[in-house]
This record gives sequence, structure tokens and C-alpha cells, in this order.
Amino acid sequence: MSLLAGAYPEHEILDYGRIRRQFMEGHDAYVGADPFPHSVFDNFIDSGVTDAVLDGFPSPKADINWRQLMATGSDGEKVQFNKQGMPHLFKIPAIARQLIWEFNSSTFIRCLEKLTGIENLIPDPSLRGGGLHQILPGGLLGVHADFTHHVDYDLQRRVNLLLYLNKDWQDEYEGHLELWSRDASSCVKRLRPLAGRCVIFNTDADSFHGHPRALQCPEDMSRKSIAIYYYTLGRNDKEVEPTSQTDWQVLPEVELPPLQ
Repeated sequence: MSLLAGAYPEHEILDYGRIRRQFMEGHDAYVGADPFPHSVFDNFIDSGVTDAVLDGFPSPKADINWRQLMATGSDGEKVQFNKQGMPHLFKIPAIARQLIWEFNSSTFIRCLEKLTGIENLIPDPSLRGGGLHQILPGGLLGVHADFTHHVDYDLQRRVNLLLYLNKDWQDEYEGHLELWSRDASSCVKRLRPLAGRCVIFNTDADSFHGHPRALQCPEDMSRKSIAIYYYTLGRNDKEVEPTSQTDWQVLPEVELPPLQ
């Protein structure tokens, strides 16, 4: 697929037929996954789409008012550092904008409902906490559970979608996504942030995840991703304390599982 970062494609860029099949076939594995419902899909988007999004991905110094995301945990240690976020669609190139629009389309959301079993999912046009993300060398994102309540729309957050955009990523660069147990006592899974890899998981008060080990990538690189979140108007599956704050965890020293 030949695409330009600054131009809209002439047709949709997601393969909805393939995605629908993958999601329907993957439902049982998703809901039964450890430590919380999730799935990992490699080569989720065409390599040409990945290349076009990367070609136009704004540099850390781009004049687009990157949000500088920093946070400190209860123990005084940095839990979010050297991270940038861009939720404003019209400040990013057309191809990335189109991809985000398609992730928020009714067609994609109907597929997502098949995977997760969660009905009546709602996209967030404001991309609160989402959009383009990049973490610079030395940066990290501590293990945490995300906010569960969208305060602007009074919606319950239910699903996270993370699409990674890192070509030729080496294990020694760190930045691997860690999924931790519900009580944050052990790391259950570590995932490389590889280009085209899509990770989808339920957003609960105890779906702990992050990459708490500082990036060791070269100075001219960053860990790039797109984050999309989905909501429902209330929820009837279980009680989840509505919160607009991130729940950062102080982690024990544990043995880490092998990389996937």
C-alpha cells in the first residue's frame, strides 16, 4: 500500500473483513487471558500504513504543543517521565488522523465488541489521554491502572487499544509493555513494542500495565504509539470505583517473564 503521510488515502486503510474474523475467532482467548482480558495482534495494519504514519510522526521538538506528561508516585519516584502526548487530531498528519478516525468508526467498534464481549462501546472524539504518544530516551511509564471515568462525558472507560510503531526495536532498548497481576504482585507478561503490533485490553481498576524500566534507545529515537480508548454509558458487569485519576503502583522486586 503506497501512502503519503500528509494526504488522505482514497479508501479505508483498515482491513475490516480480516479484523472482524480475527476478533470473532479470538473472543474466547481474549476473555480468558491472564492476568486480565487482552489480545495481541501482530501486523495489525499494513506495513505501508506503518511507514506513512512514521514518515509524518511529529518530532519531539515539532511546534504542535506536545503535552509533556510527567508524574511522581507515592514514594516520590518518577512514574511518568519524558513522555509526550498529542490528542489534537488536526495537529497531526492526515494519514495518522485517518487511522484514528477508522479506529473510532462504528465499523471497527462493532468488530471490537465481538472481541471483548462488551456491547454498546462508545469512542471518545476528544481522545482524552490518548492520540499520539512518544517516550524519549530515559523515559518510562510506571505500572498503573488507568482512570475509569471520563469526567467530561460521564462515561465508563472499558477498553484500551495500543498500536505500536517502532521499527527495528532492539530488546536492549527496554520499553516493553508489562502486564501485571490484579494485585500488582507479579509481572505476568512482557510484550515488545514492535511496529504494527496492536494490544487490546479491558480497562478495570486493577488492569495494571506499563513499561517501568527507563528507555535505553539511541538519542535520535523514541518509543512511538497510538492510544485509543473506548467507553460505555454505565456498566452492569461489576462494580468499579469511578475515578479520573491514574493509580500508580510501587512494585516489588520480581523475576520477569520472557519477552514476547
